[in-house]
Amino acid sequence: STEKISVDIVTMSCVLILVLTGIITYKEAFAPFGSDFIIMLASIFIVTSAIDSSGVLEQWASKLLKRSPGSKLGLIMPMISITGIFSSVMNNTTVTALMVNPAMAIAKKSGINFSKVLLPLAFASIVGGTCTLIGTSTNVAVNAYLGKNGFTELGMWDFTWIGLILLGVTLLFMAVIGVRMMPERKSEDLTGDYGIREYLSEVKILPNSALIGQVIAQSDIVNMGFSVLAVIRGDRQFAPGENISFREGDIVLVKGVIQQLIAVKQTKGIDIVADTLDFYQEDKGQLRLVEMVIPGRSNLAGQSIAESEFRRKYGMVVVAINREGKSFTEQLGKITLEVGDMLLVQGKDEAFNKLNSHHDLVILGDHTPPVKNLWKGYFAIGFFVLAIIISSIPAFNIHVSVAFLASAVLSMIVGAVKPDAAYKNIEWKLLVLIAGMTAFGTAMGNSGADTYLAGLIVDWFGGFGPQIVMLGFMILTVLLTQPMSNAAAALVVLPVALEAANALHVNPMTFAVSVMLSASVSLITPFEPSCIIVYGPGKYKFGDFLKVGGILTMILVAIIYFTVPISWPL
Repeated sequence: STEKISVDIVTMSCVLILVLTGIITYKEAFAPFGSDFIIMLASIFIVTSAIDSSGVLEQWASKLLKRSPGSKLGLIMPMISITGIFSSVMNNTTVTALMVNPAMAIAKKSGINFSKVLLPLAFASIVGGTCTLIGTSTNVAVNAYLGKNGFTELGMWDFTWIGLILLGVTLLFMAVIGVRMMPERKSEDLTGDYGIREYLSEVKILPNSALIGQVIAQSDIVNMGFSVLAVIRGDRQFAPGENISFREGDIVLVKGVIQQLIAVKQTKGIDIVADTLDFYQEDKGQLRLVEMVIPGRSNLAGQSIAESEFRRKYGMVVVAINREGKSFTEQLGKITLEVGDMLLVQGKDEAFNKLNSHHDLVILGDHTPPVKNLWKGYFAIGFFVLAIIISSIPAFNIHVSVAFLASAVLSMIVGAVKPDAAYKNIEWKLLVLIAGMTAFGTAMGNSGADTYLAGLIVDWFGGFGPQIVMLGFMILTVLLTQPMSNAAAALVVLPVALEAANALHVNPMTFAVSVMLSASVSLITPFEPSCIIVYGPGKYKFGDFLKVGGILTMILVAIIYFTVPISWPL
């Protein structure tokens, strides 16, 4: 949970210890890595990345949200409804990143505070995953564990009606109650609005610049709208005094909005330093200027730009940095990065395409958008929908993993995603984590740990009835999703919950589905990637999630508690 050691390394270390101590065999340890659900998840990552990169969903979202009514309810309801629908078949982080820019643009046009629309957006994307079997990796992993251990596997739409209720309640709560609980931000706090967010950057005074000799307070750079924070001259750094003038070679720390930074590139005699000037002078290719946010569990958090070797690792340079409520007077490369920081970076298309293999940065806004391949995106969507339909109809007798693998291969054949990009878009860390935790579940069965823990829980709480015991497992799952990923939390609780159901002589599927859905409705902290994406732009505080998300989480857990036994009676 501290992330000092990567979660996939921790998981694999646990698996190795279990093998070396004889609790599981090497075949049991590695069996999950070659299982059908790993292939299925990898295929879904490939197809959804093809759809996302094509720009089809972005185009749809923009058209659907084009009509922007002035009322909060009229704006929020269609926006979060679309987000929830997309999220039912796509990764929720991708959907949030896709929707946040049009949502902010429309909110600004309608005069509605960002804090009123972005949190509902993030919550809808998370809860939307409860609607289908492929809505989240948690659902896929739990279903695979059930099949592997002799339980009935879930179908694509078996719990859709419950998921739709959860999503519908989330939409209504956020649009009617949640929006009133979110604090109104004063107008002077809105410097983080999309397109007018202020960034710290470094500007160099070049030879023959008109700025040379100008007094800083009355200089052209101040007239361009920049705030001059400090001047670096050789080994010295000093604040801009009343009578201090610019000299050739000065590095000037400035604060300004994106449009002003872009204008610098078109102004003779000054240039953006980034982390190296020659990047701009030597690189003849088409460069993109993109806003990004540092998500939770990013390896960049705690490092400076220089320490992380940003340019070498990512193939791009940091042009500017923004942290809400914080003004810097340090050089860009020396600032220690934090979760939620927003970076303005510049690089080539291929550098941004490789980001999915790092998961250290999430694109927030692209100010030089690439050419979209819409028709290829429609092909990918068609293959994806066909895979869902074919795998849902028993008469075809085609396993869901085969159907989605076929959709991924067909997407590559038509060029919707290149094979190299396909491998990079697979979230390997998540796959290793899920496969490792599945092996850990086998170890709990082999060692008798699940039986032992289930016996304790039944002895302590069995007198209150099996449904109260089920509620205890649901609450435990919700709490464990804070330090762990949703899928890992579900896979830790699931073996014990199934064994407890057997000890109580009730339907284990009731416990399994309750645990699975509970892992996807924990909204009480901003640790989810979707929440981190909106954390900075919405100027949220930890307490906002605890207050609004805490109440909503309790409501959703109550709905799961009462609805799951209807489809899977105890």
